[in-house]
Amino acid sequence: MANFEFDESIDIAWCPGCGNFSIRKALIEALQELNLDPTKVVLSSGIGQAAKMPQYVNSNFFNGLHGRGLPVAVAIKSANPELTVIAEGGDGDMYGEGGNHFIHNIRRNPDIVHIVHDNMVYGLTKGQAAPTSEINFKTPIQVNGVINEPFNPMPLALSLGATFVARVFSGDIPTVKKVLKAAIEHDGYALVDIFQPCVTFNKTNTFKWYKDNSYNLDESYDSSDFAAAMAKALDTEKYALGILYQNKNKVSFNNRTWLYQNDPTPIVKRVRNIEQVNSLIH
Repeated sequence: MANFEFDESIDIAWCPGCGNFSIRKALIEALQELNLDPTKVVLSSGIGQAAKMPQYVNSNFFNGLHGRGLPVAVAIKSANPELTVIAEGGDGDMYGEGGNHFIHNIRRNPDIVHIVHDNMVYGLTKGQAAPTSEINFKTPIQVNGVINEPFNPMPLALSLGATFVARVFSGDIPTVKKVLKAAIEHDGYALVDIFQPCVTFNKTNTFKWYKDNSYNLDESYDSSDFAAAMAKALDTEKYALGILYQNKNKVSFNNRTWLYQNDPTPIVKRVRNIEQVNSLIH
């Protein structure tokens, strides 16, 4: 394979100190170490600071509507299973506006990686509370503090049958990279929730806060143990980091879909016009 580079040296519109920078570094290094061809990698995103990520990585990308990064990613992977497809966005984008897609695509178990930059605030739209914001967190809109319980994606993903569920901290680049590589190599839906400080709009959940309120799972932890994974996911006193759960025995959507039962040729190579699309559907 040619010596392609994923890194793209361009101006990046994130605040200095933003956790997105280290996530970008870990992602690019993971893609390079897996020796993937950038022309066969696609990043799909919606709207938000995290959703700008595809614009800062030298690969294919689709940047669409708020909360709609996942359905596009699933469509791309379904049309061409030969691609490595990554859906990327923030906690508001993926768990708020895109919450319905989050739920139902877990059920399908598509062979994609789902990266969520979880900073517990809306960064692009100037600091409103996000689904993951903690109780009493004050914003320019929630002036008296958030009153709703924060959304916890880990147990929800597990309860819906997600085959790969992980949480990491952007301040630990080696672990982020290790988990991203495992997620990319996993056959099926892989959720990677990344704690990421927003240095401008979230002065509560800082770099130090994430570091003090989380810990890495030790080597003896069994990620195939569903009950243990659920217990870790529900524990919010101190957040467990690493691969909470991985099921390698469930067939992914892309390996069982009717689209390829009779013809393994990728749809993108079969379909040339709308009549052919209709014939596949009907």
